[in-house]
Amino acid sequence: MTEERTDAPGDKVTLHMVAAEAGVSVSTVSKVLNGRTDISSETKERVEEVADALGYRRRPARRRGSVVDLVLNELDSLWSVEIVRGVDEVLHEAGASMVLSAVHGRSADTREWIEQLAARRSSGAILVVSDLTRQQRRRLAAMDVPFVLLDPVGQADALVPTVGATNWAGAVAATEHLIGLGHTRIAHLAGPRQLLCSRARADGYRATMEQAEIPVPEGFVRHGEFNDASGRRETARLLDALEAAGERPPTAIFAASDLQALGAYEELRGRGLLIPEDIGVVGFDDLPVARWTHPPLTTVRQPLFDMAAMAARTLLRIIDGERVDNLRVELATRLVVRGSTAPPS
Repeated sequence: MTEERTDAPGDKVTLHMVAAEAGVSVSTVSKVLNGRTDISSETKERVEEVADALGYRRRPARRRGSVVDLVLNELDSLWSVEIVRGVDEVLHEAGASMVLSAVHGRSADTREWIEQLAARRSSGAILVVSDLTRQQRRRLAAMDVPFVLLDPVGQADALVPTVGATNWAGAVAATEHLIGLGHTRIAHLAGPRQLLCSRARADGYRATMEQAEIPVPEGFVRHGEFNDASGRRETARLLDALEAAGERPPTAIFAASDLQALGAYEELRGRGLLIPEDIGVVGFDDLPVARWTHPPLTTVRQPLFDMAAMAARTLLRIIDGERVDNLRVELATRLVVRGSTAPPS
């Protein structure tokens, strides 16, 4: 039995109202009203009847033929490939096109991209680790170009849709795993200080060490970039500093990205150290390459593909004129244990 409706005539009918009345999910209603064929005829008929009965006003489908900008800092990484794959799949299914841009972290490149976006009249944009100034955001708003932030650099405006991951919880899981194996000298290869995800992962590491009453020696947290060169460089600096001070090396390293972890692999092997016998290593991301390293990398799975797909779906809903109620979305991370961790020897 459905609840009696008390909406006054003329009240705006939403997808949520249609879904509740039809007893299906909002995504199912969206698929039916957008002409998707992967819905049973019975469900399709029921949703359409409810939509007509409630007086749902179907908006013109503006997404087909739309052009969406995907803006990343860099394109030359496996991390970026997963993002591109997720966005592309959703846009392709919706009949929209993607324009790919790299700003390389430079504000001049960002300004140039905004000018190009205006020239090609893009329908919307997905911004990945792009730090827009308030003035640039106002410019996008003035152009009536909706955008979604994916893995935002810092704390976004409350009215800006964002999609991220549970970075703090992932770091806690990684650090707890190492502590559970018996490690107490755990170093952390952190990401850039200015990135929100880097700070969350470093905070999760420190909080877990503190909870276990394990001190973090000075220099055990090394900030760098999310790439293999930085991972190798900071691992070398860590080990060199400890050797010069006559102190023991760590028995485990938690890297804030898989690429940093692979850089640590290179440096440790170059010094004749075995993984995980001498030093265990944990990464973050679970890129496809993580399972093919030797040994396979224990890492925190960040659902990059799903995050990108969620950002694309959110943007398409905004382009279609739908209201997005949940502006802050964080997808769950989880620890994937492989061969790069073991109890300390």
